[in-house]
Amino acid sequence: MATYVTKEGLEKMKAELEHLESVERPKITQQIAEARDKGDLSENAEYDAAKEAQGMLEMKISKLKDAIATSKVIDESQLDTSKVSILMTVRLKNNATKQEQKFTLVPDNESDLKAGKISVNTPIAKGLLGKEVGETAEILLPNGNKLSFEVLEITL
Repeated sequence: MATYVTKEGLEKMKAELEHLESVERPKITQQIAEARDKGDLSENAEYDAAKEAQGMLEMKISKLKDAIATSKVIDESQLDTSKVSILMTVRLKNNATKQEQKFTLVPDNESDLKAGKISVNTPIAKGLLGKEVGETAEILLPNGNKLSFEVLEITL
């Protein structure tokens, strides 16, 4: 199954993989070597901890490699700004509070609420997908509350 990412998201994953392989992996190898030099491995907690950390790191590296291999970069030039979709920035008016909010819909692994980037798989994003400027999105949250937003603007 393909994972959709932005070009920046793919570059970020590649940089993290490079860091894990070139910095973290040698560090753990060194820790294992130092723990092994301390003698009896059957009662060596440092050795066990280092081996466990190595296993976790290798699993993380493997998952990252899989994610990179199955990633599909979203071509922004092919996106239609007449409807809300992934990578769109949406300016909304909360119909209850009359306050405006702005969100950019991004793939799961790129969400960052502080930066206004929400995953396309969140209830709010799902409720906005496919809406056009002027339409109202009625969104049911997991806690049972309902939100009502008017779509004011859609930009890339």
